[in-house]
Amino acid sequence: MSLYRLDEPVELVAPILVVAFDGWVDAGSAATTAAANLAEGGEVIARFADDRLYDYRARRPTLEIQNGHPATLTWPELLLRRRQAGPRDLLVLAGPEPDYRWRELAGAAVELARRLRVAEWISLGAIPAAVPHTRPVTILGTESRPGLLRGSVRPGPEGVLTVPAPAISVLDFAVAEAGLATVGYFAQIPHYVTGPYPAAAVELLRLVGLHLDEDLVPGGLREEAVELRTRLDAAAAANETTRLYVERLEGMVDEARLPAGDDLIADIERFLRERGGEGRGRS
Repeated sequence: MSLYRLDEPVELVAPILVVAFDGWVDAGSAATTAAANLAEGGEVIARFADDRLYDYRARRPTLEIQNGHPATLTWPELLLRRRQAGPRDLLVLAGPEPDYRWRELAGAAVELARRLRVAEWISLGAIPAAVPHTRPVTILGTESRPGLLRGSVRPGPEGVLTVPAPAISVLDFAVAEAGLATVGYFAQIPHYVTGPYPAAAVELLRLVGLHLDEDLVPGGLREEAVELRTRLDAAAAANETTRLYVERLEGMVDEARLPAGDDLIADIERFLRERGGEGRGRS
């Protein structure tokens, strides 16, 4: 049985497929926030077999109760949406990171990309890092061949980096092995920030827009980023220790010191420890 059901759309024009999953590499909800904005108003053209992909004890459906009456039950879904972006088509695959059948899902991704004649595959993610909120969002890039990244993003970090792979990278790897052009943009999120970090979502959307020659950043998201920056500035100014720490991070960034592989691994491991297997096995 196929892992997805595709409603064949009209002929697509040089479609770009953007992928984002929550959880493993979605610090500050930056990648999924960007994907939600990209997919807004789009039509669903493919649905995945969620019962075969998710552990519902880890990703429990959400029950809405109104005045003591169970009203709605919302299940986690992995959907592919299509919308127009200028003269081209934009496809957005987004949802919770699957728990099961990653190899089968990777094969399905390759098959789907070929059926839809995807011109380019873009993976979005975000990781915690020792960066300050007072500087532009740093993006780490990956590409299946040189010259695919946009916006002065460089592939990195330099050297060999070995990390636990997220599902999105498993799909990206399979699609690249099949010969399709793939890029990945991974925003670095200040590790001291909790909750959504809209500035990173803005930067991810800006980079996707460069691939489509379109401005894809909504004004409301820019305003959210400015408001959070103001709150973080106030919090840092109110605490001497925090202010000095932010200044130290600013010095590191201003010296253009890209983080070493070991630093990235430590940041990711700390982020995962803080999440503590969030939601798994809880009632």
